[in-house]
Amino acid sequence: MSENTKIIDFMGLRKLATVLSTCLVVVAIGLLAFKGLNFGLDFTGGTLIEVIYEEPVALPEVRDQLKTAGYDNAVVVNFGSDTDVLVRLPQGMSPTLGEEVLKVLKNGAAGEIDLRRIEFVGPQVGEELREQGGLAVLLALVVVLIYVAMRFQIKFSLGAVAALGHDVIITLGVFALVGWDFDLTVLAAVLAVIGYSLNDSIVVADRIRENLRKLRKHDAVEVINISLTETLDRTLVTSGTTLLVLIALAVVGGEMIHSFALALLVGIGVGTYSSIYIVASLLVTMNISQDDLIVQEKEGAEVDDLP
Repeated sequence: MSENTKIIDFMGLRKLATVLSTCLVVVAIGLLAFKGLNFGLDFTGGTLIEVIYEEPVALPEVRDQLKTAGYDNAVVVNFGSDTDVLVRLPQGMSPTLGEEVLKVLKNGAAGEIDLRRIEFVGPQVGEELREQGGLAVLLALVVVLIYVAMRFQIKFSLGAVAALGHDVIITLGVFALVGWDFDLTVLAAVLAVIGYSLNDSIVVADRIRENLRKLRKHDAVEVINISLTETLDRTLVTSGTTLLVLIALAVVGGEMIHSFALALLVGIGVGTYSSIYIVASLLVTMNISQDDLIVQEKEGAEVDDLP
C-alpha cells in the first residue's frame, strides 16, 4: 500500500457495528421463533399443478375461480409467461386432482387449457427435507470452523463462523419478516451465501494474518484497519458486480429463481458487511496479536539438533 493512501478507521465504528449486528440477530431470531418461515410445498407437502392457457389470463380471476370451487388456500402465479400458470395447493394428493382443477379453470376460460404437469410432495417428505436442510447448514458451518482453524488459527476460525452464522440468521429473518416463500431453491441460496461469505472472510483474514507478521511495530487494531483498507476495493468490486447480476435475476429471471435471487441479494449484502465488521471485530475482542501466529517449537527440539 502506498504511504499516501489514507487508512480508514473501520475499527473506530466497531462498537456501533456490534450493537447493530446484535440487534439484527436478536430481531431475526425473534421473527423465526414467533412468526416462522413461510415454507413452500417442498417442505410442507402439497400439490403443484401447471396449466397452459391459449390466451393470457388475469391471475385474480383464476384465484376467484379456485376459491369458489373450494380451493381456498391456492397460490396462483405466472410461470415464465402470461399464458403459463402455476397453481400450488396444500391439499393432499388425489388421483383426479389435476383433472378436477383443470375442469374448474376451463369453466371460466375463453380458450383451451392444457394440463402440463402435476407434482406432489407428501408431508413426511417435507419434514425430512426441513431436517436435512438444517443439518446441511450446520454441517457447512462445522466444516468451515475446522478448515479455517487448520488454515489460519482458532481465533480466525471463530470469527469466520460467527460471521457466517450472522449472515444466515439475518437472511432467514428477512424471509420470515416479509413472508417470502422458503423452498429448496432458497435453501440452496443460503448454502451459497455461506460459500460466498466464507470466500470474503478468507480474503480479509489472509491479509490480516500477512500484515500481522509483516507490520510488527503496529498494534492489532492498526493492522486490521490497514488490512481492511487494502482489501476494500476488491470487496466492493466483487460484491457490487455480484449484486448487479442478482438484481437482474430477481427482476427478469422469472418465478422459478426469484426467491433464490432474493435470498442471495440479502445474504451477500449482509455478508459484505460481516466480512469487514464481524470477523475483524471479533479478532480485536479476542486480542489477536503477532504472538498468536508464532509457531511454537517443541521442547527439546534445540537439544536434538545439537551435534
